[in-house]
Amino acid sequence: MEDGKPVWAPHTTDGFQLGTIVDIGADTLTIEPLNRKGKTFLAPMSQVFPAEDDVNKHVEDNCSLMYLNEATLLNNVRVRYSKDHIYTYVANILIAVNPYYDIPKLYAPETIKSYRGKSLGTLPPHVYAIADKAFRDMKVLKMSQSIIVSGESGAGKTENTKFVLRYLTTSYGTGQDIDERIVEANPLLEAFGNAKTVRNNNSSRFGKFVEIHFNEKNAVVGGFVSHYLLEKSRICMQSNEERNYHIFYRLCAGASEDIKKRLHLDSPDSFRYLNRGCTRYFANKDSDKQIMQNRKSPEHLKVGALKDPLLDDQGDFNRMCVAMKKIGLDDTEKLNLFRVVAGVLHLGNIDFEETGCTSGGCTLKNQSGPTLEYCADLLGLDQDDLRVSLTTRVMLTTAGGAKGTVIKVPLKVEQANNARDALAKAVYSRLFDHVVKRVNQCFPFETSSNFIGVLDIAGFEYFEHNSFEQFCINYCNEKLQQFFNERILKEEQELYQKEGLGVNEVHYVDNQDCIDLVEAKLVGILDILDEENRLPQPSDQHFAVAVHSKHKDHFRLTVPRKSKLAIHRNVRDDEGFIIRHFAGAVCYETTRFVEKNNDALHMSLESLVCESKDKFVRELFENSNNTKDSKQKAGKLGFISVGNKFKTQLNLLLEKLCSTGSSFIRCVKPNLKMVSHQFEGAQILSQLQCSGMVSVLDLMQGGFPSRAPFHELYNMYKQYMPNKLTRLDPRLFCKALFKALGLNVNDYKFGLTRVFFRPGKFAEFDQIMKSDPDHLAELVKKVNQWLVCSRWKKVQWCSLSVIKLRNKMRYRALACIKIQKTVRMWLCKRKHKPRIDGMVKVHNLKKRMERFNEVVSGLTEGKQEMAKQIQELAVSIDSLLAKIKATVMTRKEIDTEYQGLVKRSEQLLSSMQKKKQEEEERERLKHIEEEMERERKRREEEEQRRNQEAEDRRMKAEMELKRKQEEEERKRGENEEKILQAELEIQLALEREQQVQRTAMLEQERRDRELAMRIAQSEAELITEDAQLDASLRRGPQVQATKAAAGVKKYDLSKWKYAELRDVINTSCDIELLAACREEFHRRLKVYHAWKSKNKKRNDDGSDQRAPKCVTDYGQLRCRSIMSSFLPTLDNISEQNPAPSIMAQQQEVAMNRQQRYFRIPFIRPADQYKDPQNKKKGWWYAHFDGPWIARQMELHPDKRPIVLVAGKDDMEMCELSLEETGLTRKRGAEILPRQFEEIWERYDGIQYLRNAIESKQARPTYATAMLQSLLK
Repeated sequence: MEDGKPVWAPHTTDGFQLGTIVDIGADTLTIEPLNRKGKTFLAPMSQVFPAEDDVNKHVEDNCSLMYLNEATLLNNVRVRYSKDHIYTYVANILIAVNPYYDIPKLYAPETIKSYRGKSLGTLPPHVYAIADKAFRDMKVLKMSQSIIVSGESGAGKTENTKFVLRYLTTSYGTGQDIDERIVEANPLLEAFGNAKTVRNNNSSRFGKFVEIHFNEKNAVVGGFVSHYLLEKSRICMQSNEERNYHIFYRLCAGASEDIKKRLHLDSPDSFRYLNRGCTRYFANKDSDKQIMQNRKSPEHLKVGALKDPLLDDQGDFNRMCVAMKKIGLDDTEKLNLFRVVAGVLHLGNIDFEETGCTSGGCTLKNQSGPTLEYCADLLGLDQDDLRVSLTTRVMLTTAGGAKGTVIKVPLKVEQANNARDALAKAVYSRLFDHVVKRVNQCFPFETSSNFIGVLDIAGFEYFEHNSFEQFCINYCNEKLQQFFNERILKEEQELYQKEGLGVNEVHYVDNQDCIDLVEAKLVGILDILDEENRLPQPSDQHFAVAVHSKHKDHFRLTVPRKSKLAIHRNVRDDEGFIIRHFAGAVCYETTRFVEKNNDALHMSLESLVCESKDKFVRELFENSNNTKDSKQKAGKLGFISVGNKFKTQLNLLLEKLCSTGSSFIRCVKPNLKMVSHQFEGAQILSQLQCSGMVSVLDLMQGGFPSRAPFHELYNMYKQYMPNKLTRLDPRLFCKALFKALGLNVNDYKFGLTRVFFRPGKFAEFDQIMKSDPDHLAELVKKVNQWLVCSRWKKVQWCSLSVIKLRNKMRYRALACIKIQKTVRMWLCKRKHKPRIDGMVKVHNLKKRMERFNEVVSGLTEGKQEMAKQIQELAVSIDSLLAKIKATVMTRKEIDTEYQGLVKRSEQLLSSMQKKKQEEEERERLKHIEEEMERERKRREEEEQRRNQEAEDRRMKAEMELKRKQEEEERKRGENEEKILQAELEIQLALEREQQVQRTAMLEQERRDRELAMRIAQSEAELITEDAQLDASLRRGPQVQATKAAAGVKKYDLSKWKYAELRDVINTSCDIELLAACREEFHRRLKVYHAWKSKNKKRNDDGSDQRAPKCVTDYGQLRCRSIMSSFLPTLDNISEQNPAPSIMAQQQEVAMNRQQRYFRIPFIRPADQYKDPQNKKKGWWYAHFDGPWIARQMELHPDKRPIVLVAGKDDMEMCELSLEETGLTRKRGAEILPRQFEEIWERYDGIQYLRNAIESKQARPTYATAMLQSLLK
């Protein structure tokens, strides 16, 4: 947008206002209004539109505007309305604004004549132009047409419908009585179906589709009226400023005195169905005076009559009576209509009160007696039957079958009021159906070629409180809007195709999801409402909850609290719902939805009116009952769905509209006060949006909405061109002009009769054309240049055309040759096709032989036999191929032989598959047998394992028993030792006394001898050598016995080396020598280890420990106790036991053969304080061969296991004997041989022992003997 250019910005009351752009924001524009300089406001960028240069200019078709948007549309309608041009086109759609006064000569007979046969657009926009277009389309296309007239209440739909009907009957009627009947039918329908509302004094409270039928000569032959959705709730209730249907007031105001007395009529305020709304008559000054005072209500007398130029209750009653006579209703039938209307009024005056008894129920008030009598008389009913039917309802028990017991259930006051109102609605609605039926009977027709239908139906409605009627109307408008979009686009596309534009299809936003929300099966709102009506106790709240629960995530439906209006946010979720329609969101309050959807009466009431004594009333309900879809159940309020009935009617209507051509008239209400020459822009803009006109503009933005005929452009711009260019024909002129301007070819399209512009591009073209003269001179120069180029291109094109023609002739000659070649090829192919097909099938069969070979290769038995059969089949296939190639065979012969080969191959394949299955079965059985064998072995192993475990438990029990026995023997030995020690001590005491005596005696002898020697020396006597050798003189007998005991030991091994002792142990066969060597060997080990322990380092961690500390400590303690106990008696024991006996040596040999195994945990001394949780605990294993250790293992948690054997590792193994270690007395220390051997084998102990044996370093033990026997 250029600076300084005017734009349209949104305005709250005017819709849009003119202004200029001051500043541009991120999403908004700062606008300065032209009429208020210095004041600015912000407007959303999407709601600001460019304005025309001349805002006071108006055009008959909005598509002719340079800028195509809703603001320019509203301004064009405003300007035309101010000049009394109430009709405006948007393409082929007519916008009609209600002027609220008679515009002179707008609908005069001469105006009708002027529009007859004229094309659309040749004369100013008019409703007559739309009607004539529909007639011409029907005549040319031989197809029925429809004119859809829509708009909100008070927009002028009914008046425009009458003008269309009047135009068609006047222009193309036969001049007979039927033309007048079609026109005169409208006042009668308006009397029974129109009423005063807040927005319209003559509002149609029903929809109608009026069809005018034409014969083959396109002359009017008859008509038919279909009606939809009469507002029955208005019969019983109106708001303060609204009235009931016109017929009630016209009957009260215009009926003669005779009729008034006969029908018991009075002023409107005396009837319940009238006095809750407005009770004033429509009248002018003259007619108001003619109405008698007793017929006027106090409100009418106080305020005065209602004023409307088109309505007059008294005059309209007289005109209605005339119309009734013209359409064929006699006085009797006219009186019948009035009688039923009066009966409905009196029915509303019946009041009820509580009976006061315990059974409940109600009864008629005393003052309602005359009213009941009037009502029963007018409707032909029995007075008592009417009283009972209104206060009770009939129930039939099912226990008695079809003729069950009749039960009368009393009704409460509220239920009785509802029953009375339901009866009034039913009577009036059936009366209206009868009126429409009689209207249709007044212009019958036998045959019809086509028809023109005029649809007059309420437009999109939304109020503060919207109920079931608004829901149905808006649902209808959703369907019509969808039809409108599809039809308008279709016509636009047809125009593009007719002009040869080749434009792509224009798309639009579809509202099918909103339609499905309402009418979808099972989950649609109408079906949910019907399901609620079928419940035993239906409620509006439960219906609303069901709608929300089934469509909680639907885009089109939401809860009332999300509304933008505060009044709707107060509605609870179970009291309503909001639907986002194409024209905006509407909040529907579900109160009385269930009641309004049911069009049935209680059986008692319906039976009452069906048995009326009055034939007219009885026929009303008989005709209705014949058309019912469902039967009522006895004693229960039947259900006839109003919503589904309306949906069915609407779908039939849409099918009829889709089968016809269509024209659209959008009626617009200029103001809410219904006065002339007042234009409320915001309210009109809302109507244009709801009618879809703004959407049409949006749709046309994607196409070429601006269009102009060639001659109009020629006349518009020829004044700017020189004479040389004006001599061109209009089409060539426009083409040269556009080419010279260098316009983008995507911005315009040349049709056959006009040029089409993209939105806004016509404005650019006009601006270029009206530029300065210098630019125009340059433009003329470009036009001349383009003409020269264009003509030269025509010459080139002609030359190229001749060349192409020559090439085409050559091409056709070559094509003829190719055709001949192809035909010959086709004949040959048809001749040999059976053989070719046969060879293809046989080749495919031959390829299948590879599968046979694969199957045979998988066989284990009968492979050669099957291979032979396959070979034979392959030979047969090859022979058939050769036969087909060599001879001419028919398709039947080839198929016969081929089927034979196929059968052979199938048999062969089935036999191979059978053998394969047999082999698989054998394999399966074999596998099962193997599994069973494995299971048997597993069970045997399990049994062996259990036996072994039992044996292990037995051996452990024996070992434990043995340990306990040894422990008892040890304790018994200790006791014996204690007794022996005590005896020895006594003996030693005696021996000490004897020793003292002997010592004293020897001392005396020594002294005597010394004395004798001194005496002898003094006497110089020499002592002989024999005397020196006399033992009796040198030692006593005990000394000599001790010396003799010391020399009893057989082998003195104190001087032997370690190697000599080891060799003797490994090689000697002398048992006594062997035992002495072992004893000496272990004595030296003890001395060595004692010395080593005494001189160990201070920081020694015990890693070179030979056995667990508990074992070594026990050995040292036992050695000290034994030495301390027996050391004083060694000399005496030696004297008494000079040498071991032969029995002791044999016992030692037997002990050497005993094999025992032990396992105890250990912790190195250095780790016992560092590891309080014993995570570094190891295991020490030992195998004792007799009293001495043969194999030893140490399992450490943080290093590799240590394996030791006797002989090779003596210096590192335990040097204590089995008795000295105390292992036999540790509970649980002894283990089974198998447990030791498993650990020994796991850590390569066998290989280590084998290496020691081979290197001759191992000492002979039980383990070495067993290993050597296994190796052998």
